[in-house]
Amino acid sequence: MTDFTVHTPDTAPEASKPILEATQKGFGGMLPNLYGVMAESPALVEAYQALGKIFAKTSLSDVERHIVWLTINYENECTYCMAAHSVVAKHGGVPEGDVDALRTGARLSDPKHEALRRLTSHMVRTRGWAEPAEIGAFLAAGYTQQTILDVILGIGQKTLSNYTNHIADTPVDKPFQSEEWSAELKAAAGDAAA
Repeated sequence: MTDFTVHTPDTAPEASKPILEATQKGFGGMLPNLYGVMAESPALVEAYQALGKIFAKTSLSDVERHIVWLTINYENECTYCMAAHSVVAKHGGVPEGDVDALRTGARLSDPKHEALRRLTSHMVRTRGWAEPAEIGAFLAAGYTQQTILDVILGIGQKTLSNYTNHIADTPVDKPFQSEEWSAELKAAAGDAAA
């Protein structure tokens, strides 16, 4: 495995420095390791940040965006993002029971949110080749065609971070370590559900 540098604003390529500085400021002085790794490619860190801002403008609420992110992280088995987004989701208004369910691939209690989790999971697992029945169930739950496309945007954004973390084995930041997660937890949850 290649060791990837976790940059700081001081060590990052020049084009990444303003993004890292703004991110660090936005996180109250902490720079998440994900951004430090991504900074090696100024284009990647810029794209990830830009997609995050654009995803915030979609038809999805804050809670729904967290559901999409955690579902993608679960399906892609991203240990870093599962830990980070579990902490951020709890601070972002997602009930703790729902975060726990998303970390194990379990059903959500709210039927509409469950439809969102289900479609997102299905889209990731099928690489976008969604079955008509899945689309129909999603629309019947009260979502729209726009929402389907908004979910695709979220998948694009998280794919950037999930793949980066897979290849770089990004170390989980101390503030996120309380929510560490592993693919073994996913396998155990699958075994329990079977």
